[in-house]
Amino acid sequence: MGSCVCKDKIEDRHGSANRVPYNRGHSLHQRNSPSSTSPVNEAANSRVQHAVLETLHLIRTLVDPEGEPIQAMLILQQIGETESGWLDVVIGLIVHIPMDEPLGPAVIDLLLDECPLPTKDGIMKLYTRLKHDPSGGDFMRFHSECQQRNTCIVLGCLAAKLAGPTSVAILTTEVLNYLISRLSLSFHPVINLHALIALEKFAQTSENKRTIENIIKSLPRNPFEVLELDTKPITYPKIEVRFCASWCQDNLFIPEGRKFAYEKVNLKNINAMLNINDVSEYLKISADGLRSRSDASSFESVRCTFQVDSGVWYYEVYITTAGVMQIGWATKDSSFLNHEGQGIGDDEYSMAYDGCRQLIWFKAESRPIHQKCWSPGDTLGLLLNIDEKYLSFSLNGECLPSYDDLFQYSSGGYFAAASFMSYQQCEFNFGAKPFKYPPKGTLFKTFNDYGTMTDEEKKILPRHMRLNLIKNFQVNEDSCTICFAEKASHKLVPCEHGGFCFKCSLQLETCPMCRTQIHERVLSESSRSRTASDSAEDQSTDKDT
Repeated sequence: MGSCVCKDKIEDRHGSANRVPYNRGHSLHQRNSPSSTSPVNEAANSRVQHAVLETLHLIRTLVDPEGEPIQAMLILQQIGETESGWLDVVIGLIVHIPMDEPLGPAVIDLLLDECPLPTKDGIMKLYTRLKHDPSGGDFMRFHSECQQRNTCIVLGCLAAKLAGPTSVAILTTEVLNYLISRLSLSFHPVINLHALIALEKFAQTSENKRTIENIIKSLPRNPFEVLELDTKPITYPKIEVRFCASWCQDNLFIPEGRKFAYEKVNLKNINAMLNINDVSEYLKISADGLRSRSDASSFESVRCTFQVDSGVWYYEVYITTAGVMQIGWATKDSSFLNHEGQGIGDDEYSMAYDGCRQLIWFKAESRPIHQKCWSPGDTLGLLLNIDEKYLSFSLNGECLPSYDDLFQYSSGGYFAAASFMSYQQCEFNFGAKPFKYPPKGTLFKTFNDYGTMTDEEKKILPRHMRLNLIKNFQVNEDSCTICFAEKASHKLVPCEHGGFCFKCSLQLETCPMCRTQIHERVLSESSRSRTASDSAEDQSTDKDT
């Protein structure tokens, strides 16, 4: 993603030339109540508001990883260095981030990540500031739909940042009741959505998870089930809510007697899907393997299950959220470095379309495209012609010029692939159903027509089930230390470290144990003796026969 929202790019590297003068006395925290309107407070509030909105506006344009960070972000980071300033920034995010901005939730996450970790006392002061009045009243004094959504996002971010004992302390009865109550269908779906995600992030701490489960069990009806089954009317925010409600019931708050999604989904006609074994750690994938979502602050990526080496191929992606996603093509050599912000299009082995920032990504460099920003309901088309060495993208059937850059570094082994900024979701069509905008005048193949998967390979199990499988997985003593599937038969020269099968050793440029440059791979002595022994047994068997 060009490292445009990577937190390591805006750590304190702004020297005296870039430092913004800041009077720490000009803090919103100086006012005695939320209704204070002194000139100093108004000036401080205006400063935070301006910096928040400027960051939101400019975040789309910061695409050069070596370029200067956004000045407004540095201002907010500097303000947030004190406890009172941190409170001002958080309140500013809740009040000023608009509902209709696709990058709004991600910017809240990003800016909170840039500020120092708050203390438990600081968060309790935040809760006091959020109250309607000092003597009690409603927990949250912000009642607009947008501000309620932003409040849920802030609570979820704090839960993720402070997972552990502090997270238990900040999940007060007031906060828990507030989030649970926002799961009601009487609230806007985006409030439902971010209350769900906040509860999910609080549940990263096991004690919180038990507390939330007990509250849910005490209710007349499970609110997650209500949200999952809500069908009228279907809007894109409700599609997000249903996805997250289903995921939470499969992976976190598991109701008794409920079938898991993988047990209910019909996969008979699906022969290609997103690869649950080739995905970065926090990406959520639906039971049908065709929908994916990220709610993490990192840049999550995935490839599909089917590899293509020749011919012409096409697939479509249906946009559910309008934020930053980089969707395109990648080989096995493409790296997923989610915490460094590196995904599809950020190396020479992948290329991606970014419809939010209206960019094409390749080698972490971007080039602008003359198409409108994508929005929920749009269709991205992706065509790959390996024989003639070009690829092209289209949005709602409107094609861009073709690109050949990717073929300078690779000649085969291509996968459909995508990377997701936080709070983004989309759906893939690899050909299991008719395409909306198939390429005109071009014969192409689909992954679904040529892919093959066993019933077991199609199962996308909940995370706790996958973890149990990993725990119970038995590895033979002579297995390759990388893939565990083949026997460890080769050692590396000149360092002579062993424990690798031939296929895995070919993928290494340096020894993973000592970092020595590899000159060649040779069959190890133990493997030679096993091979000779096996050969002698075979010859003996042939003679007996």
